[in-house]
Amino acid sequence: ELEPVDVITFGSPCQDMSIAGRRAGLDGERSGLFHQAVRIIREMREATNGEKPRFIVWENVPGAFTSNGGNDFKAVLEAVIGIAQEDAPEVPAPEQGRWPAADIYVGDGWSVAYRVLDAQYWGVPQRRKRIFLVADFAGGRAPEILFDSEGVSGYSPEGFRA
Repeated sequence: ELEPVDVITFGSPCQDMSIAGRRAGLDGERSGLFHQAVRIIREMREATNGEKPRFIVWENVPGAFTSNGGNDFKAVLEAVIGIAQEDAPEVPAPEQGRWPAADIYVGDGWSVAYRVLDAQYWGVPQRRKRIFLVADFAGGRAPEILFDSEGVSGYSPEGFRA
């Protein structure tokens, strides 16, 4: 019963995915919230005939790449792609068992991209890497949003346009 929106951003709590955590993965008590977010997104899209949300942004720790042998990140990709295309084929496991730091998936009228970014390049005084996943359920803009930069690496906050 939420008001339809264009973008939903979320990040399931990282304790179950983190290398420093218990590694319960998506089945963990906290990270299971991912499934609730997917449910909400599906319900909103159903209520709006697939129009909203157009975009989602998911964030989590790089431990998601290795949680449950990499199967948790595979499940994240399949769940998000499944929102866009219910009959989507299975996402292949990564070569040599390691997910790349960035990748793009494109289908008929949708796109999903993910990338590891480090908070130190956005004015945070610490190294804090995170996976960011962007989905565009109505086009191919996910890679553009995630990969096309307006500045250069290390650009100071003062240098950006207001």
